[in-house]
Amino acid sequence: MLSTHTGGFTGFTCRDLSEDIPQIAAHWKSEGISFEAIYTGYLGGINEIASTIDIIDELAKPGALIAIDPAMADLGKLYPAFDDAYVEAMKGLCAKADIVLPNITEACFLTGTPYRDSYDRAWIDELLEKVLELGAGSVVLTGVGYDEETTGVCVYDGDISSYYRHKRISKGCHGTGDVYASAFVGLYLNGFSIVEAASGAADFVVMCIENTVDDKEHWYGVKFEPMLGRLIEEIAGAQ
Repeated sequence: MLSTHTGGFTGFTCRDLSEDIPQIAAHWKSEGISFEAIYTGYLGGINEIASTIDIIDELAKPGALIAIDPAMADLGKLYPAFDDAYVEAMKGLCAKADIVLPNITEACFLTGTPYRDSYDRAWIDELLEKVLELGAGSVVLTGVGYDEETTGVCVYDGDISSYYRHKRISKGCHGTGDVYASAFVGLYLNGFSIVEAASGAADFVVMCIENTVDDKEHWYGVKFEPMLGRLIEEIAGAQ
């Protein structure tokens, strides 16, 4: 439990509650609680990964969606709190996923692929194949850009291969990966195809960044809350 995001803030508080997770899960099980979808993002350590795997095995309903965002790295580097042992543990969690949503750096760490700043479609296709070999059903690879003006997302499941390109915004914002994965899961669970959810979530993140870039007081993330109504409208319009 954190008092704030760790990026850019100082003096934040942090308390490790991971020992409580198995007890919480055991109580859910005793109450007959199970889940139609389980989606994970940033996990604080190997023990949390192990607990999450147990929750999937014990509490996911048959046919439940398992969506894993292996949030652990960016720009060619692991986040400071993580190491090779964490990467190995994350591979086991990704093997449980129906859909795994890494960025390029995370995909490289998960597959033992040397990170590259520049690449072509053939290199991305090979990376997608390697991620799929971890055991996930499908992969949505984010932050794939073949030129300086655009970026995009790749969707691959062994049969379907799709790339959605959108404009690149130079301003970096903390938390956009979390916003993307959350919007993706929301769209997918509301009947959007994996390709539609991938492109719709990308458009949503772009809207959120555009809603933030001119606000000099808001440096700690994107102002996604005012954009949620538009996302809900998109879902309602498709149903």
